[in-house]
Amino acid sequence: MVRISKTYVPKEKEKYMCEKHLIFFKQKLTNWKAELVKANNQALYNSSLDDNSTSADIVDQASSYTEKNVEMRAINRQIKLISKIDSALKRIKDGTYGFCKDTGEPIGLKRLIARPVATLCIAAQEKHEKNEKVFADD
Repeated sequence: MVRISKTYVPKEKEKYMCEKHLIFFKQKLTNWKAELVKANNQALYNSSLDDNSTSADIVDQASSYTEKNVEMRAINRQIKLISKIDSALKRIKDGTYGFCKDTGEPIGLKRLIARPVATLCIAAQEKHEKNEKVFADD
């Protein structure tokens, strides 16, 4: 089994998605997921302690409701991100990580380091966003 140092960063001159690259991204994704889970648990715990909904003041109740709504949307976004991280970890296992879902081309190390859950190469992502914009304008 290959080991990598804590400071290792994938290099372009190495074979794309070699074992070192896969270990690097698996660690990066696993650590990111652990941070998100910890943050979500903390947010949910704090949210349950911080309850103004029983306050007699209607303004306090409205403010509390708005804050909880914003917190829950943030938690939902993080839950979706955790799901994307889990999908990326599955792709590492099945050997498809790092390759575009649409074209099968390499996504690229720079893009994956910046966005480890990316599933599309830049060209496919741009096409996808362009199509989204066209349909959104309809």
